[in-house]
Amino acid sequence: MGIEDRLIDGQEQMTTYSIVLGRERHVFQDLKSVLACASPLKSGDVLAGIAASSNERRVAARYLLADMPLKTFLEDLVIPYEVDEVSRLIVDRHDWMAFAPVSHMTVGEFRDWLLSYDATSEKLLAIAPGLTPEMVAAVSKIMRNHDLITVAGKCKVVTAFRSTIGLPGRLSSRLQPNHPTDDPEGVAGSTLDGLLYGIGDAVIGINPATDNLEACTRLMVLFDRLRERFDIPTQSCVLTHVTTSIKAIEAGAPLDLVFQSIAGSEAANEGFGVDLAILREGQQAALSMKRGTVGNNVMYLETGQGSALSADAHHGVDEQTVEARAYAVARELNPLLVNTVVGFIGPEYLFDAKQIIRAGLEDHFCGKLLGVPMGVDVCYTNHAEADQDDLTVAGVSFLIAVPGADDVMLNYQSLSYHDIVGLRHQFNRPPAPEFEAWLHRMGMLDHTGRLAPASASGAFSRNLLSYRASA
Repeated sequence: MGIEDRLIDGQEQMTTYSIVLGRERHVFQDLKSVLACASPLKSGDVLAGIAASSNERRVAARYLLADMPLKTFLEDLVIPYEVDEVSRLIVDRHDWMAFAPVSHMTVGEFRDWLLSYDATSEKLLAIAPGLTPEMVAAVSKIMRNHDLITVAGKCKVVTAFRSTIGLPGRLSSRLQPNHPTDDPEGVAGSTLDGLLYGIGDAVIGINPATDNLEACTRLMVLFDRLRERFDIPTQSCVLTHVTTSIKAIEAGAPLDLVFQSIAGSEAANEGFGVDLAILREGQQAALSMKRGTVGNNVMYLETGQGSALSADAHHGVDEQTVEARAYAVARELNPLLVNTVVGFIGPEYLFDAKQIIRAGLEDHFCGKLLGVPMGVDVCYTNHAEADQDDLTVAGVSFLIAVPGADDVMLNYQSLSYHDIVGLRHQFNRPPAPEFEAWLHRMGMLDHTGRLAPASASGAFSRNLLSYRASA
């Protein structure tokens, strides 16, 4: 392996990397080129012109990464400190004490340690503040899917508001009652349907059809009345822009969680209409409401590979690495929930089921290793080369479900309510403890903790189904 600093006009400019593999010498112009070429094939990286030109070059980049010291990522930034506030956040918040136990390792040695018995849940949690997104993205690129699943399964990230998310042996879910016109009865009907399946412990969260403050406030009131009527230990969220949420809080709306889509570069976040200051303002506004009962994690953040590239704000960084940088933004805001919508952006960025599955496992691994409460929207657009038989999950904090697995408002495919029930039964993963206790009180679970078939005709179910949003 060769590493050298290139000089232009007598000034040190950047570090180049090279390696001889077989009879060919592979040269990479900078660190982000090594990271991009080491990535599994992604249509987005091909679109950006940064993917490896051959499998041999991809393997060469992975060899380079495996022998690269973790400290390299603190010295050679993929996006310069001076031009990007996310880079500044990553560097300024880096915890050297937390990094110390792994600071002597190369990326390959770090991979081996992560997969060892010595890398316990407690140790992984302790080193999280000392890891940067680029470090975890790098190690993910030399790991198989099963490796990503194994390590992420050891990462325990627990958050709380009215329910506790991320406890070992549990699977939480977002109930997503999207409606093309935000009709209150339609939204309420989908919500009640989901509650009958025993889901919604992570959040009852709707993507509103409009970002209008009045319309969003109506939805907030609808969910809050429903929650109070049945004393449901969960939280609601209208997934509107953070600035709309701040205005709703100022107007006295019953808001639980502030939502925002985020990305891994300052320019990409500008495309979402946010920066770190606005995000922190939203967090403080939600904290001022003091609506949590078992915790005060008040943010719900969403990410997805390809968002920075689609905004031409990726700085030549591959889509998975720049996605991991978004988790540094998330970590700063101490969120209740973060999820990646891996297949939502379309086949231009993740072409088929193989790429979508890999991206979801990468995102979950990187988020959890950085200490982020990571969930996944197991989804794909209708024009992607994927279907319901292709999708898989692996130890996520929460999953998203919509009626019939078909989001009629956003026009994409996700998981259904009954998928969550099936996964809970198959893997013996009950919901958050507060929500599980509520389901027992309502007669929704049998003595083994399973959703009881007879519960659909029980007194609580009849009461639930008689609820009217306009009442």
